[in-house]
Amino acid sequence: MFRTALRNVLAHKARLLMTVLAVVLGVAFVSGTLVFTDTVGKAMSNQSAKSFDGVAVSVTSYGPGRAEDGTKEGEPGISQKSLDKVKALAGVDAVSGRVHGFAAVGDQDGKLIGNGWSNTGANFVPLKDGKDPRYAFAEGNGPARADEIALDKETAKRGRYKVGDKVRVADNGPAKEYTLTGVFTTEDGAVNAGGSLVLFDTPTAQQLYLQPGYYDELAVSAKAGVSADQLLTEIKPIVGKDAKAQTGAALAAEQAKDIEAGMNSMNQMLLTFALISLFVGIFLIYNTFTMLVAQRTKELALLRAVGANRGQVKRSVLAEALVVGVISSAIGLIAGVGLAIGMRSAMNAFDVKIPAGPLVVAPATIAAAIGIGIVVTMLAAWLPARRTAKISPVAAMGSAHLPATAKSLVLRNSIGGAVTLLGLLGILGGAMTGKEGKMLIGAGAFLTMIGIIILLPALSRPVIAAVRPLLEKAFGVAGKLAAQNAVRNPRRTAVTAASLAIGLTLVTALSVLGITMGKAIDRMTTDNLKADYNVSMGESFGSMDPSVLPALEKAPGVTAVSPQMAGNIRTGDGDSADYQSVSGVNPATIGQLLNFDVVSGQLTSLAKGEVAVAEKTAKENKLSVGSTLKTTFDDNKKADLKVGAIYKDMEGMLSPYVIDYKILTQHSEEPYIREVFVKMDGGASEKGEKALVDALGKNPAITFATQQDIRNQMGGMINTALNIMYGLLAMALIISVLGVVNTLAMSVYERTQEIGMLRAIGLDRGRVKNMIRLEAIVISLFGAVIGVALGTFIAWAVGETIKGSIPNYALVIPFDRIAIFMLLAGVVGALAAMWPARSAARLNMLTAIKTE
Repeated sequence: MFRTALRNVLAHKARLLMTVLAVVLGVAFVSGTLVFTDTVGKAMSNQSAKSFDGVAVSVTSYGPGRAEDGTKEGEPGISQKSLDKVKALAGVDAVSGRVHGFAAVGDQDGKLIGNGWSNTGANFVPLKDGKDPRYAFAEGNGPARADEIALDKETAKRGRYKVGDKVRVADNGPAKEYTLTGVFTTEDGAVNAGGSLVLFDTPTAQQLYLQPGYYDELAVSAKAGVSADQLLTEIKPIVGKDAKAQTGAALAAEQAKDIEAGMNSMNQMLLTFALISLFVGIFLIYNTFTMLVAQRTKELALLRAVGANRGQVKRSVLAEALVVGVISSAIGLIAGVGLAIGMRSAMNAFDVKIPAGPLVVAPATIAAAIGIGIVVTMLAAWLPARRTAKISPVAAMGSAHLPATAKSLVLRNSIGGAVTLLGLLGILGGAMTGKEGKMLIGAGAFLTMIGIIILLPALSRPVIAAVRPLLEKAFGVAGKLAAQNAVRNPRRTAVTAASLAIGLTLVTALSVLGITMGKAIDRMTTDNLKADYNVSMGESFGSMDPSVLPALEKAPGVTAVSPQMAGNIRTGDGDSADYQSVSGVNPATIGQLLNFDVVSGQLTSLAKGEVAVAEKTAKENKLSVGSTLKTTFDDNKKADLKVGAIYKDMEGMLSPYVIDYKILTQHSEEPYIREVFVKMDGGASEKGEKALVDALGKNPAITFATQQDIRNQMGGMINTALNIMYGLLAMALIISVLGVVNTLAMSVYERTQEIGMLRAIGLDRGRVKNMIRLEAIVISLFGAVIGVALGTFIAWAVGETIKGSIPNYALVIPFDRIAIFMLLAGVVGALAAMWPARSAARLNMLTAIKTE
């Protein structure tokens, strides 16, 4: 029987090609994901370990704590005194004191180099030989004075800087000019992530990021023969409880573990889409084996007649699936390795520098790829094999066309109806539950999708019957025949349409949710922001220096300025006190900059030291105008704040409590200015923006965003996320296309005699082609309609769980995109039908009529 299975595989190579391709694509996605994440993770771990070469012990400062009165307690870092004590230990060879912080570099046009969040600054620490072991200089040398810096090679290249040039560098305050003394290469992860690294001399770095004489970190190397553990035991008492001391090996292992955890999230996301592709592939494989065994019904019946039992027949079909699965998985694994190499190259092309390292193809990856491919193929082929084995030899030899019995269809529809109903109830229940209902919606969506797939044969007849008159009117006989052919075998039509339905369900749900959220954010910006500019630290998300406020107020054309200072307060007494976020604003100007919808009270009360409370928060805490809010600030100072105004919630724009920023400044040693709102005389303009840029010393780290810029940025982020999702789902849609091609090719093969008869009675080649094309388009659009409807329903349900946390949330159905999805489904059908339609039209009518 196994030899028979092998012969059948070789005899039906062309018909199994689409199945092989489907499994290859799915397995390639899985293996490519695993190889890529393993390779990148290993390279990053090796890179991290390199930075600890020669480091026996690493000491990291915890920074100052908080005393009972709320003030900082303890030293800001590791002192020079502690460094000297460590250096004096007998087993220590050398000690490097390190300082880190944010540093932005501007190019020749003053624009920021790098992505903002990974732009860093550090100190250059020359050892006995005058070199810093962390950096290899390609040109020049390290900085030695306060007005000198060194840049990483990539940043110098992007900024078109060479040694001796003046470079503008800034933290969160005004930019300063430094002389470039050297260009170095580094394995620093921030640089590889597309950021920049600036090296200062140690006193300058300490002044910028800590205090003179203090360090963030100590890197200690040991003398020959001295163990790291021994050195660690001696260092711990010196640095005390304000710093964490561990061996370099332990720190490298810790960072490797963090890198692995970070890669796992990417791994899980990519594998989810890979498994979706394989799930879609199951339908194609199922259809292929169903059609293959149907064509060989008489052959299999003859095997039964000469002595093969049901188990042998079933195993014969499964053996074919096993051979297909093994071959497909092996090819998919090789393709996956190529895909991983391509993904790595693509990351580098987008300026995300991945450290150099070998390609990692782990044994677990090989086992997973081969195992998944075989299991998916065998699983999809099991039902056709089982159904074939149950047919009696006499019945099978009597007819090659054995339709499903009424009993089996009733049972199928009953099961499908029950599963669909259960799924819909789960989705509705999750939507009504609110924030906690997402898991219930997910389970309900899965059950609904499975139920609808089971019901698709029953649904196909009425849906396609509804469009049949349109097809007849538009395309005549070809349209009528196409509609009849599409429902001739409803199971096959359903399985083919199911793969498209799954893909479009996910695509539609993501599109509706993404565009709805984008519109909500857009409305939030339009409805709440009156300011012409939002000034911030951009992607670094850092605090701006307080000096930016007077500088902006003095800028030409500025009519109103207010910070949005972020802080925390505790409301209530004792154990019942709750931490709450608070925004500090300028009471005199905030009304000109934001659209406050005051429900009760007066916004001008902020100038009297009173607090404005968001309406939702006021209701939850039973506050009203005139109420007293018992407050404890960050410095542990207590105050009774009177509620002076209740305003409509502005989530995403302001905290639920708003006070005068000067009050917040009094209780904060380092006020956190998240953004500054600016109103200009005459509105936003190129001239006005230049005035603001000049006022802040052309700081490359600070961004000046108009209302339209904010909308574009938010919309761009959502569109980018959607495009990534579309790209990942494209694999499932490609497999769906293969399914349509496969179904039509098999259909043409089965109807060879019928097509010959149609040609003989006058149906010309053009109308034969139209018939096959229209059949494909009808099946594709049938799947698309189901997918779009279900995807929209799921998006609505998910939206119900998140609308409470997104201001101005209102479901938006993107009819333009849905129209594009439907059009693409039709195009997919037409393209998938090209080869089968051409084959059908080229059939010799006499030969076709004689075909059994």
